[in-house]
Amino acid sequence: MLRFLRILLASLCFTLITLLFLDFTGALHAWFGWLTRIQFLPALLALNLGVVAVLVLITLLFGRVYCSIVCPLGILQDVLSHLSGLRKGAKRRFHYSPAKNGLRYGMLALFGVTLLAGFASLAGLVAPYSAFGRIMGNLFAPLWALGNNGLAYLAERAGSYAFYEVEVWVRSLPTFCIALATLILLAVLSWRHGRVYCNTICPVGTLLGLLSRFSLFAPRIDEDKCVSCGLCAKQCKASCIDAKAHAVDTSRCVACMNCLGSCSKGAIRYGLRRRKAAPARPDPGAASAPADPTRRNVLKGMGLALATTATAPAEKLVDGGLAPIMPRQCPPRRTPILPPGARSKWHFSRHCTGCGLCISACPHGVLRPSAAPATLMQPECSYERGYCHPECGKCANACPAGALLPLPAGERYSTQIGRAVWRREHCVVLRDGVKCGACARHCPVGAITMVKLDPADPNSPEIPAVNEARCIGCGKCEHLCPARPHSAIYVEGNESQSTL
Repeated sequence: MLRFLRILLASLCFTLITLLFLDFTGALHAWFGWLTRIQFLPALLALNLGVVAVLVLITLLFGRVYCSIVCPLGILQDVLSHLSGLRKGAKRRFHYSPAKNGLRYGMLALFGVTLLAGFASLAGLVAPYSAFGRIMGNLFAPLWALGNNGLAYLAERAGSYAFYEVEVWVRSLPTFCIALATLILLAVLSWRHGRVYCNTICPVGTLLGLLSRFSLFAPRIDEDKCVSCGLCAKQCKASCIDAKAHAVDTSRCVACMNCLGSCSKGAIRYGLRRRKAAPARPDPGAASAPADPTRRNVLKGMGLALATTATAPAEKLVDGGLAPIMPRQCPPRRTPILPPGARSKWHFSRHCTGCGLCISACPHGVLRPSAAPATLMQPECSYERGYCHPECGKCANACPAGALLPLPAGERYSTQIGRAVWRREHCVVLRDGVKCGACARHCPVGAITMVKLDPADPNSPEIPAVNEARCIGCGKCEHLCPARPHSAIYVEGNESQSTL
């Protein structure tokens, strides 16, 4: 029963968290976004002390159930390991191995130093939730979008518009390569050794392992019943059961309960720990051992509601089909544009782990992972495929680590994330001798006006003038500028976001 409950809850959490990274509409975040906020590292960075305290308490009571039920990367390893066991002629490859404490605690120390130094994105390379987010957002999300486009094609041929096509593209090649390398590493380790990543590399697993040494409940072996057959060790994907010594390393045990059903003698049970008697002395008159305490399993009811998502047509750049449009190139920004709610570069770099959930939640194609070494994998704004809608706010609402703080509705049109800069050499008014004014017409805050190039000449062409005191850096002017391949007006980021 315990193993069944673990598999049920883990499957539910894994499926919902995966869908959060695959859902390009952003509708699921309103229902299940709380699952990302109970992940250990994001909760710690966001200073959600209540969540951290609950996770610590659960670990002290029941062991590392977090790693088997809540952590999506741990469950992904279980899936890969289970696929390995389905091979024809595959044998149980698990066996007891001593703990590699030097590597475990060395990785934890390195992780802590990197995090304290303000390089949260580098620390996120080995953080389980962030690694899982990059795998899903960069490797599986494009496949999900391709499947959606196939359904949209079939639905359109059947006269239905229940689906709409979305653009499929690689947001960042370095992040894609990192995600692919992480998946390959996990697949190799899980295929051969089960949860070795959790117990040697993962800093969260090592930290929770320190707490689970003192957990109230844990698997324990009855030496009187055990015949040292080793069947429990062959089922243990954490390689923490020493059948010969009748011992379980609870710092590595992830409470998967796989070992409980493997023993035909009933020698291994999950229950209250028994204190080890000081020197064992035979006592023929001693009373028989007390019966096992009653196990109580507390289940939290989870109500699931299916929300219908409103479909919207995808934004596309078209010219009426008369001529191909030259793709727009990203301008060379001196300062990257941080997503709304980042507050400052200092705050953002110390909280963002590069999980990519905000990128998955952005419905306008604005956010993408940074390729710069200092901000590797952290999201930044770029306006080649869309612009930042001030009324949106989905990226900040999705962030579980506190790197993006939700803005009140009244502040979204007054928070400056950047400022527009006009480039004379690319403007079609001066380059091609035509009238334009697209940037001024579409500015949502009226920060751009058209003025005479030569005020003394009534026939002088009109060029855009930017009022930086009103510009919020949304990028609508840059995105809708007709100049190609470089926009004549682009947005330069701010080191600190301010309220106008």
